[in-house]
Amino acid sequence: MIIYEASKTEFISDVTNELLVERLYESYQQKIGRTSKSEINSWENSLHRMSNVMQDDDIPDDTAVAIEFKIPNTSKRVDFLIAGHDGKQDHVVVVELKQWSEIEKVTGKDALVSTYLGGGKRTVTHPSYQAWSYAALIEDFNQNVQDQHILLNPCAYLHNYRQTENDPLTDPHYANHIAKAPVFTKGEIQKLRDFIKKYVRFGDRNGLIYQIEHGKIRPSKSLQDSLANMLKGNQEFVLIDEQKVFYEEALNLALDSIKTGQKRVMVIEGGPGTGKSVMAVNLLVNLINEELTALYVSKNSAPRNVYASKLKGTMKKTQIDNLFKGSGSFTESEKDEFDVLIIDEAHRLNEKSGLFANLGENQVKEAIHASKFTIFFIDENQKVTLKDIGSIDLIKEFAADMNAELIEGKLTSQFRCDGSDAYIAWLDDVLQIRETANANDRGVDYDFRVYDDPNHMLTDIEELNKKNNKSRMLAGYCWEWPKNGRNNTLHKDIEIPEHNFKISWNLSDSIWAIEQNSVAEAGCIHTSQGLEFDYVGVIIGPDISFENGEVITDFTKRAKTDQSLKGIKTMAKEDPEKAQALADRIIRNTYRTLMTRGQKGCFVFCTNPKLNDYFRERLNKSVDYEDLSPSKASLVAECELDY
Repeated sequence: MIIYEASKTEFISDVTNELLVERLYESYQQKIGRTSKSEINSWENSLHRMSNVMQDDDIPDDTAVAIEFKIPNTSKRVDFLIAGHDGKQDHVVVVELKQWSEIEKVTGKDALVSTYLGGGKRTVTHPSYQAWSYAALIEDFNQNVQDQHILLNPCAYLHNYRQTENDPLTDPHYANHIAKAPVFTKGEIQKLRDFIKKYVRFGDRNGLIYQIEHGKIRPSKSLQDSLANMLKGNQEFVLIDEQKVFYEEALNLALDSIKTGQKRVMVIEGGPGTGKSVMAVNLLVNLINEELTALYVSKNSAPRNVYASKLKGTMKKTQIDNLFKGSGSFTESEKDEFDVLIIDEAHRLNEKSGLFANLGENQVKEAIHASKFTIFFIDENQKVTLKDIGSIDLIKEFAADMNAELIEGKLTSQFRCDGSDAYIAWLDDVLQIRETANANDRGVDYDFRVYDDPNHMLTDIEELNKKNNKSRMLAGYCWEWPKNGRNNTLHKDIEIPEHNFKISWNLSDSIWAIEQNSVAEAGCIHTSQGLEFDYVGVIIGPDISFENGEVITDFTKRAKTDQSLKGIKTMAKEDPEKAQALADRIIRNTYRTLMTRGQKGCFVFCTNPKLNDYFRERLNKSVDYEDLSPSKASLVAECELDY
C-alpha cells in the first residue's frame, strides 16, 4: 500500500502549491484511518527537501515517485521511492529520510548509532542500515520485484545534518553499510541527485510503482523452515529497527558477561508476531558461532519438536537435544553452568518442574541461576494456563536477588498478521481484553473471515494448504481428547452436530504443524503456541459467548482433559471472584493467541451464534466499502456472508 504516488512534475507542483500535505493527510486517513500532527510536520519538512532534490533537468519529468510504501508482512514504511530506467534496467531508488542534526557512534555493536529522538537520546540503527534493510525486505517479499528484475537502490538523506571532519555518521565502522546504501547530508543535494540519475536516466516505462504496490506477496519465511540454513550460517531474516538494536545489545552483553563474569538478565517484551523467536534463534546461532555454551529454552514442546524435526538429517540427534531444552531442565544446575540461556515464550514458565510438578523451586529463578547471561522473551498476554507464572516483575525480583544486572527492551514492529499492528489492537478490542483506539480499524490487508458453517471454513483451509502446507485448523479446548483414539484420525473428537461437522484433534505422535496430511486435524493452544502459519481456521468453542453486548467466558465449558485450568473448580469454591478473573483472562488470552498464529489470515467459526454475529458485525464495521474496488468489495462481502 502506498499513501501517495505521482510523476516528478506532479509531485513538485503539489509541493510548490502547498497541496501535498493535505493530500497526504486525506490519503492516510482514508487508507490507514489515523495519523498524527508530528507525522504531518515531518512530511512538510522532509518532502519539501525532496522536491528540491527532484528539481534537476536531468531527472525526467515522467519519473515516478511514491511516498510511504508499506513493506509487505511488516508494519514498516519506506519514506520515498523514485522509479525509472537507466537504459538497460528498471530501477527504484529507496530513500530513507531523517531530520536528525547530530549522532554519536556506537562502538562494539554493528550498525547502531545514538541520536536524539522523542525527547531523549536513543540507540537506533544507522540510516544506511535502515535503508538497506527496508529494501532487502521488499526484495524478499515482492514477487514482481523478483520476477521482473526491478533493482532497488537504497540510500539515506539527512537533510538537516551538517557533516564535520571525522564525522561519526561516516565513520569507517559503518563502511560496509554505507557501501550498500550511501548516506547524504545537508549540502550534498547534488551528490544525491547524481546518485538518483545514475539509475534513473529515463522515466518510469513499466509502471514500477504500480508493480511494486500490486506485486504478489511471496510466501513468508517461517522460522521452522529456515532454521537449518540459519544454523549453517546463512542469513535468513533481516533484523530491522528495534530488533537489530536489541539483538546487538544482547550479543554484546552476553559476550561481555562471559569475559567479565558480570551476571546479567535481559527481558525483551513483545506481542504476537514481533519477531521474538526470530531474534532468539538468531542469537542462538551467533552465540554458538562464538563457541559459547548457549541453549534455546521453551516450556512448550511444540516449537522444539518442530525445530528438531526440521533439523533431522542435518545434525546428530544429540546435538539437536543439546541445543533445545525444556524449561524444567535446570532444577539441579550449578551456578553459571551455562554461558547463555535464551528463554522463549517466558510467560509460559512454571513454578515447579517435572511430570508431577514436584521438582525444583521456580523455573525463572533456576534459569537465572544456571546462566551467566539469561535473556527472556515474554508476552504476558499469552499466558494460557493457571501454571503460567512467567512475568516481568518475577524476573526482576530474581535478578535482583542474584545481583544480576537487568536490561529491558520492548519490540513493537509487527511481522505477522500481514504486519498489521491495527489487527492486533482491533482483536484486543473485539475480544474485550482491553479498549483500544482500533474499534473499527483492523488494517486493510489482513484476511479475516467469519463463517456460519465450519465445513466451509475447513474446505477453504484445505484449499489454501495445497499451496505450501502452511494452513491449519485450530480450536479452543472445549472438546475432550481421550487417550483411546489419540492416534486415530477416524476418531472424531470435535463434533458440532447442527452442522454435521466432525474433526479429530491432532495426532499425539506426529509433528502436526508440518505433517503433510494433518490439515484435516485440529490443533489446540498447546500444539500451536510459538508456531506460525500462513492461514488459520479457528473454531471458537462454547467457553466464550456473547450476551447483552458483552463477550463473556465460562470455564465450565472447557474439556476435562485440558490441563490449562486444572484446579480452577477448587479455587472457585474458596474464592469465586479470583477464580473467575483468572479463568476469564486465560480463555481470552487463549483465543487471542490462536487468532494471531496466521501470517496472512485468520478465519473463525463460533459455536455460539450470537458471538458469530458479533464478530461479523465488528468485521462489517471495519470494512469501508468506498475504499474498495467493486471486485474486492464483492469478495469481502462474500467472505463475511459465508457463501
